[in-house]
Amino acid sequence: MRALPLHLDAGSDVRRSLEQLALTQNAGGFVLSVVGNLSQAAFACPGQAAPTLLSGELEIITLQGTLAPEGVHLHLSFSDGQCQVWGGHLEYGTLVLRGADLLVGLLTDAEPSPAQTAQPGVPRVEIAGLPGCPYTRRALRMLRTLGIPFVELEPSGGESVPQLFIDGVAIGGYDALAELHSRGELDQLRGY
Repeated sequence: MRALPLHLDAGSDVRRSLEQLALTQNAGGFVLSVVGNLSQAAFACPGQAAPTLLSGELEIITLQGTLAPEGVHLHLSFSDGQCQVWGGHLEYGTLVLRGADLLVGLLTDAEPSPAQTAQPGVPRVEIAGLPGCPYTRRALRMLRTLGIPFVELEPSGGESVPQLFIDGVAIGGYDALAELHSRGELDQLRGY
């Protein structure tokens, strides 16, 4: 592991900055520590359809999660002027107020990610569902609308449908797919 300090100036978008770091370093890793403040925080709360936005002088408490050239998955917590703590999934639009200093741990001998080892032209998404199931139809419509190639499977007996798999790993049903979409984590699966 290599520890890399990262200073973010006023106005920097925290998520975009970390995505750019992972791309330019061509490495995965995680946030080791952070101090700083924000003028605006954009974060996804569980079960909400759209990100929450808070503005003001906000103090960063924690930022943790993973980053890779394919994207980031980070959770933020921060306090407002009344010391009320907020937090959730980090979204675009989280802006630095005066400055933020991070220490990022980059993995130097990381295994290639599924996105890096995927064979061109072979869909990474599989879906097992039933034609008459409304949730199967919704999942199929979402995949088609987003331009994500997929393979349809026969459902195995006794399981609820649909069942979705990304790179062979079960992610759950339609709700899990919708949650990944709301966090922008399906973007890397679009027609490649």
